[in-house]
Amino acid sequence: MTQASRHELVAVMAENRRAFLSFLERRVGHRETAEDLLQESFARSLDRVPLEPEESVTAWFYRVLRNGVIDHYRRMGVSDRALTALQRELDQESDPSPDERDAVCRCVARLSETLKPEYAMALQRVEVDGLSVQDFASEAGITPNNAGVRLFRARATLRKRVVHWCGSCADRGCVDCSCGEPGSNGCAHDAK
Repeated sequence: MTQASRHELVAVMAENRRAFLSFLERRVGHRETAEDLLQESFARSLDRVPLEPEESVTAWFYRVLRNGVIDHYRRMGVSDRALTALQRELDQESDPSPDERDAVCRCVARLSETLKPEYAMALQRVEVDGLSVQDFASEAGITPNNAGVRLFRARATLRKRVVHWCGSCADRGCVDCSCGEPGSNGCAHDAK
């Protein structure tokens, strides 16, 4: 890209910023998303101003913006499908038996208290109290997809903390371990 082309693009952006933003906002419905798309499109196009003299930079940039909107909706579609699949998976999981629930080591309960409050609440309501993800979402005032993501992140964070604290005992399911007992530095099985 020539220096003149770059200056022309910057001038067109400055002159038409409001029109470009309005164009995007009508298509995505949110001012913040439109702002993000505008900045992303501008950054991606700095080195790609058309070389054909008959095409105006303004018309070309509207085409860049349209492609940005299409990419935005594609990304959203992929994300929505993944979240819906995760929600379905979480809703289909079976509850553990009372014996299984009681066999999990005490450190899991203690470590769950170190999570963010919204993560701890999600685990408490869904895993311990047996509430469905859908019902938890309604209770928390969030979407089912958001509830599924929150639960997924809470489980992942708790899993990392248990593995860090319990070591190899966590690989065996943390059954009957003495992790975190007074005078213990981690899992009793690791000391053997």
